[in-house]
Amino acid sequence: MRQRARSAGDKERRAEELLNAAEALAHDLGGVRHVTLAAVTERAGLHRTGVRRYYAGKEQLLLELAERGWARWRDAVEQEVAGRTGLSPAEIAAVVSRTLTSLPLFCDLLTHATLHLEGDADIESARRYKTAAFAAHDGIAAALVRAGDLTAEQIGQLLTVAVLLAAGLWQSSHPTPTLAALYEQVPSWGHVALEFGPRLDRLLGTFAAGLTTRS
Repeated sequence: MRQRARSAGDKERRAEELLNAAEALAHDLGGVRHVTLAAVTERAGLHRTGVRRYYAGKEQLLLELAERGWARWRDAVEQEVAGRTGLSPAEIAAVVSRTLTSLPLFCDLLTHATLHLEGDADIESARRYKTAAFAAHDGIAAALVRAGDLTAEQIGQLLTVAVLLAAGLWQSSHPTPTLAALYEQVPSWGHVALEFGPRLDRLLGTFAAGLTTRS
């Protein structure tokens, strides 16, 4: 086991190691619902009680992973549209869909953040998450407005729908073992477990087209 972090820099690095361990476990185990603090500390090489020095609980740890996800989504969108202008609504929707699809853990966390992570974490952790999420959202919106033919209001509506769809579709597209077994027994129910990316892309494209038609 590793020694206790003694400096601010050591503490920051150790916290980052715990985040990386939680992210790797979520990937290996098929979702954040399976991540436990005990498994995270073991993966990071810490004593099982050591995580409490860096995170008050699992909720704070996962909320910081969600915060990281928002930053990654902003960076991915800004990179995709850098230097581009005149993107059609369909092209903007494709950028939003493609960048979200590239961040499966973030899509998974969007559900958990709304359901319980924000409410179960302490108020300062919730404040930090909300501040970072809104800042990232505004950065994404600004980049898309500069690059395309949708207004700021339309982009805001598109991003709202994108977040809701990504959260819901990711969960239905990654059923628990129990549901997966059930869908094998009753294939007609398995339509909810269709591929995540194509469904998100199609629905966002349809919504974007509807925005301009309604206008």
